[in-house]
Amino acid sequence: MDEVKGKLLEKINNSTDLKKFSLEQIEDVCDELRDFIIDVLSTNPGHFGASLGVVELTVALHYVYNTPYDQLIWDVGHQAYGHKILTGRRDNFNTNRKFKGLSGFPKRSESKFDSFGVGHASTSISAALGMAIASKIKGEEERKVVAVIGDGAMTGGMAFEALNNAGGENADILVVLNDNNMAIDPSVGGLNKYLLNISKSNTYNRFKNDVWEGLGKLDSFGRKTRRFIQKNQHALKNVILKQNNLFEAFNFRYFGPIDGHDVVYLTKVLNDLKDIPGPKLLHVITQKGKGFKLAELNQTKYHAPGVFDKETGEIYSCDCPVDKAPKFQNVFGETLVELAEQNNKIVGITPAMPSGCSMNLMLKKMPERTFDVGIAEQHAVTFSAGLATQGMVPFCNIYSTFMQRAYDQVVHDVAVQNLHVVFCLDRGGLVGEDGPTHHGVFDIAYMRNIPNMVVAAPMDEIELRNLMFTAQLKEVGKPFSIRYPRGCGIKPNWKVPFKKIEIGTGRKLTDGKDIAILTIGKSGIFAERAVKSLANKGVSAAHYDLRFVKPLDANLLSEVFENFEYVLTVEDGTVQGGFGSAVLEFMAEKRFTSKIKILGIPDKFIEHGTPEDLYKECGIDVKGIVNTVLKILEK
Repeated sequence: MDEVKGKLLEKINNSTDLKKFSLEQIEDVCDELRDFIIDVLSTNPGHFGASLGVVELTVALHYVYNTPYDQLIWDVGHQAYGHKILTGRRDNFNTNRKFKGLSGFPKRSESKFDSFGVGHASTSISAALGMAIASKIKGEEERKVVAVIGDGAMTGGMAFEALNNAGGENADILVVLNDNNMAIDPSVGGLNKYLLNISKSNTYNRFKNDVWEGLGKLDSFGRKTRRFIQKNQHALKNVILKQNNLFEAFNFRYFGPIDGHDVVYLTKVLNDLKDIPGPKLLHVITQKGKGFKLAELNQTKYHAPGVFDKETGEIYSCDCPVDKAPKFQNVFGETLVELAEQNNKIVGITPAMPSGCSMNLMLKKMPERTFDVGIAEQHAVTFSAGLATQGMVPFCNIYSTFMQRAYDQVVHDVAVQNLHVVFCLDRGGLVGEDGPTHHGVFDIAYMRNIPNMVVAAPMDEIELRNLMFTAQLKEVGKPFSIRYPRGCGIKPNWKVPFKKIEIGTGRKLTDGKDIAILTIGKSGIFAERAVKSLANKGVSAAHYDLRFVKPLDANLLSEVFENFEYVLTVEDGTVQGGFGSAVLEFMAEKRFTSKIKILGIPDKFIEHGTPEDLYKECGIDVKGIVNTVLKILEK
């Protein structure tokens, strides 16, 4: 044993290789896998704590199940680093989340072991049900389907819709509930309290252990089983009907909770559950960040810590490039607190992202007016609508990519009723290493076609601050969407007095005569630098920051089209139906005849990489804008 310890992981490229080891050896595999994750992620940043927490579960699942024939779905996807390492991607795991490298999430086109592509939460049980029903129709009776749902994903309503459907279909699936009491921030809500009560109930756990042993690990029904049932029938009735049957009410057989870090016991339990037909749920208790002390103690900070010292745990901060300009998220958080102090009608709502969007600042200072509703975007929007009907001014902060999940609620529950809800769409544009599931490139297009909706995007931190101030004013009285990018801005001295911005007004930043460049949001930063570069090449470009996609500044646009033959629009959103399309529609309606070119995210899904690499690939970085202008003027 000792001879091979430390060399087991390098022999594993699939579940078949893993099965060659003894149960004693797979404990060492877990140690090696955890060390490997720590080693790689200390220098190549990624989602750290979640994958450490499921090391034993990952090894046990691949040890017991015949993957990839048996379908294994991870929810949320950033739990799956260990899964990737065990399934043929160990040697190039150092490319994880890098441009042209491995995806940070399971991806069907990357490996046959990735049964379902995931990035958004709460999807696994629905996908697993689809796979199980398909297997049944095709007569693949031996194929098993397992959904691993964790990191707060069970708080999403879609998970319960799937449980309800799967129980009704009596589908042969196993749901593994990875219960670590965390999403990015601590889990919230009634379900979290319910699971906590189960895991801490001595009576319940003792009874479940008795059931497990009494039924002979569920493989036979002899005299011992009958005596057990007779002896405990009152307790059995009490537990089933009163204490623990949220999941059994969905027609799922519930097992657990069990220790998710005992890999040997996990394999035994999973082997037993494999032979039980129908819908089953295994409740597994894990610790996020397991095996790295600081990650265990500060789970939010080490969810995705960036580069860190693997010996000391020290996180190496990455300062913003321009005189330590702040992150847009921090500007949002601090401004929201300042506005809420002035306006007692303001409330904050976020679906499980208080730290990510910096609403944790308001949560700490005004907990009675700040609400983390769990991974439940649809509920967050309609909850905000309810608040607005009573005169409150909800600031509903949802990442752009996650707002897509609540589109119906935005339309029907907010816009149709013309309610004063302020949507703050964080992570607008290309967010980088998380890739296509997280890029916020569709929001301009999907928000601007909704009646009653104001759609705005600040170019810098001061503009974000002023748009937030404007959006909460009582006279606005309608839905107001503000989208802004991830990361750092350009204004170190952003804490200036609030200034109201007239809705639907843009601004001219630079005079020019050869071409007009129209921008929205972050793309204005690229354009501002491109204008300077063009000036060095003898090109005089005017730069207009529109600020609003809806309503557009008709006066400013008329000025542009009356004075410029060539017009370029630039946006960090999709060109299909986005800002450029809106400008083109205006030009066509007013019958202007300028020659217009639209730069933005092309009609395809953009992969992962640094934002710099991705903006360059799309041609909307500084160099891309300069080259486009030069080509236009050549014609």
